[in-house]
Amino acid sequence: MAGRFFEHWAVGDTLVHEIRRTVTETDNLLFSTMTHNPQPLHIDVEAAKASEFGRILVNGTFTFALMVGLSVSDTTLGTLVANLGYDKLVMPKPVFLGDTLRAESDVVELKDSRSRPNAGIVTFAHRMINQRDEIMCQCLRTALIARAPQ
Repeated sequence: MAGRFFEHWAVGDTLVHEIRRTVTETDNLLFSTMTHNPQPLHIDVEAAKASEFGRILVNGTFTFALMVGLSVSDTTLGTLVANLGYDKLVMPKPVFLGDTLRAESDVVELKDSRSRPNAGIVTFAHRMINQRDEIMCQCLRTALIARAPQ
């Protein structure tokens, strides 16, 4: 199991997630159609060419989901009880087809769970970074994490 139990985290822990991902046209098109998002900037090459960007923009919710997904194996795999929420989601720069993305995470808060003595609450600050070291997406993720078995 790669994820850590609640008591194995400390505020200030930083993780550089090793898996990187180059975003493809297929990723973007499938995600956009599976989520019923008909935004022409994501699925229509001619409309995207006519935009200020001049090319297809990757669906922002794909970027967000990929950022969280890249973090799971190092953070919550096998120890997650539930994701409690996502806050302060921002996408300061657009992602384009062919961008290679990586993720980093910091632990910014730890709290005991009042309703579940067998778990605690960890807040992660996730960042998605492209091949030019630009932050493309970031958010806070609050997760209910199991405590280690006694």
